[in-house]
Amino acid sequence: MPVPWFLLSLALGRSPVVLSLERLMGLQDTVHCSRDLSCHLWEGDMLCLPGSIVSTVGPILVPTRLQTELVLRCHQETDCDLCVRVAVHLAVHGHWKEPEDEEKFGGAADPELEEPRNVSLQAQVVLSFQAYPSTRCILLEVQVPATLVQPGQSVGSVVYDCFEAALGSEVRIWSYTQPRYQKELNITQQLPALPWLNMSADGDNVRLVLDVSEEQHFGLSLYWNQVQGPPKPWWHKNLTGPQTITLNFTDLVPCLCIQVWPLEPDSVRTSICPFKDDPRAHRNLWRAAQLQLLPSQSWRLDAPCSLSAEAVLCWQAPGWGSCQPLVPPLSWENVTVNKARKFPVLKGHPNLCVQVNSWEKLQLQECLWADSLGPLKDDMLLVETRGLQDNRSLCALEPSGCILLPSRASTRAARLGEELLQDLQSGQCLQLWDDDMGALWACPMDKYIHKRWALAWLACLLLVSALFLLLLFKRDHVKGWLRLLKQDIRLGAAARGRAALLLYSADDAGFERLVGALASALCRLPLRVAVDLWSRRELSAQGPLAWFHAQRRQTLQEGGTVVLLFTPGAVALCGEWLQDGAAAPGAHSPHDAFAASLSCVLPDFLQGRAPGRYVGACFDGLLHPDAVPTLFRTVPVFSLPSQLPDFLGALQRPGAPRPGGLREMAEQVSRALQPALVSCFQPSGIPGPDAGWDLGRGTGLE
Repeated sequence: MPVPWFLLSLALGRSPVVLSLERLMGLQDTVHCSRDLSCHLWEGDMLCLPGSIVSTVGPILVPTRLQTELVLRCHQETDCDLCVRVAVHLAVHGHWKEPEDEEKFGGAADPELEEPRNVSLQAQVVLSFQAYPSTRCILLEVQVPATLVQPGQSVGSVVYDCFEAALGSEVRIWSYTQPRYQKELNITQQLPALPWLNMSADGDNVRLVLDVSEEQHFGLSLYWNQVQGPPKPWWHKNLTGPQTITLNFTDLVPCLCIQVWPLEPDSVRTSICPFKDDPRAHRNLWRAAQLQLLPSQSWRLDAPCSLSAEAVLCWQAPGWGSCQPLVPPLSWENVTVNKARKFPVLKGHPNLCVQVNSWEKLQLQECLWADSLGPLKDDMLLVETRGLQDNRSLCALEPSGCILLPSRASTRAARLGEELLQDLQSGQCLQLWDDDMGALWACPMDKYIHKRWALAWLACLLLVSALFLLLLFKRDHVKGWLRLLKQDIRLGAAARGRAALLLYSADDAGFERLVGALASALCRLPLRVAVDLWSRRELSAQGPLAWFHAQRRQTLQEGGTVVLLFTPGAVALCGEWLQDGAAAPGAHSPHDAFAASLSCVLPDFLQGRAPGRYVGACFDGLLHPDAVPTLFRTVPVFSLPSQLPDFLGALQRPGAPRPGGLREMAEQVSRALQPALVSCFQPSGIPGPDAGWDLGRGTGLE
């Protein structure tokens, strides 16, 4: 009876520690016997008719013991049936009958009568198998050589593969010869049953329901199935059915397995690992993983389950957005969980960190020497590369890459290139790694920073002294000059207006041109506009997240406004963040500040700090304001260009322009937006001005 592989694995377990079953490939029944015996399986089943016991003269071959074993008959690798293998042990019973003439007269026996004593024995052995609702009988023919024919001697066994059976069924097996010389042998076996295991989610918990019969005593064990080494137990208890076990979602990891068995002698243990393909379990596994610094320049990745990951050393300098992998000269190495690994470095440094990647995604990063060697240092890492014929080259690692020394670039390392090379030659740099391919050096930058600050302080002191002398000699003139300066500052602030930071999702090139047109139009008004389109170089150097933090802080400190431009792509991205807490990796442009900004925009909205600091906007025909997520509608959301006057009024300082001035500004912005709106909507099939849609209407300018 075919049984799904899932049920077999649940009932019998896949862990070799629980139960290991031999697999038989193919559907053909087979028979094999002990050495020196010959055996043959008759084709097809026979009628199960044992008949009456008959007597015989001379030795006979009879079954003496039955033995069973559970195996798996597999049609494919994961398509197997439970099968019962039967071994029949055979022995010789009875004696050769002595001739009557020899007993009477004591004479020698006829040589012809001695022949049977030197011949082999042959028997037909029947195996009868019964497991409701089926019954089978097969016939085995066995032959024993004459050398083994000794009365009362066991001659070996014959093994039959195999009788298929169902989980939880009771099987009975008989064996006898044909004709039947003695009472048949029989054996009864109860096959392992499948406990009903059901799982359900309950908030932050998982409920395991084991529907075991009442008063049934069973053991329950939760363990971590380790690829390297034996299983690691976590929880064990003897229970009485039925039972419901509650687990926290944070405890689920891919290798967490459940084992159940009845509290009976020699019981089969049922084992299942239901969370190995659960995405939440894989996320929990990485949260539980830890990097540990060990003595003797070694480290270890601790985790409850095995992981497929690679690790490499990286350099994390103060103020850098990301840790720079030292590849080359170092290389990625496969990581074995809970196994110590040696660092390929001579000495530790607080800026040296370990990166662990899985499927080309950064999962874990730890600066292991930070606790023992202190915080990050402002040191410059020099990478030495050695080639053939003793050729050497040096470069300084910076966020933009490794800068060859000496160099005429405008970076800090290039400006200090000669000094860094002198420090290296004079032994002021610490060697971190060295082999035939190259070396790593950490050069302190403290003295250059102190020198720069000393010059700055000296310049400030000279400037303050000069101003103080000027005040002494020109007090009356200075007072008038200060009054004029105060007026100029007020007028300049009014001319500059408020700051506005535009955040958007770059759905396509047409929409980016539309955002650029809006930013340019706002700049012609008394507004200072910041947008990532105009800051590509800073984005590449700092990273989107660091750039957004700096712009958002500056804008809000100056009393400005952060503008969220919503599109279908932005709404989808917000939905991903609100649902999972993170966007899908690799789904957005590397310069997409909108994606990077959500990590700190969302807290402002969730904690009620957004009103007065944020406004939302979308474009007519591209997105309706009602499609904006509810969380972001706690601030005004304007549809452009139909609500341009209200939108511009929200960006101005309170009471700055009069209503008439706002309408004039809105007309200017609307005219500037029309070409970009046409080029953005026309390729998508949205009607443009030529199709009867007047961009000048509905702007509130009539």
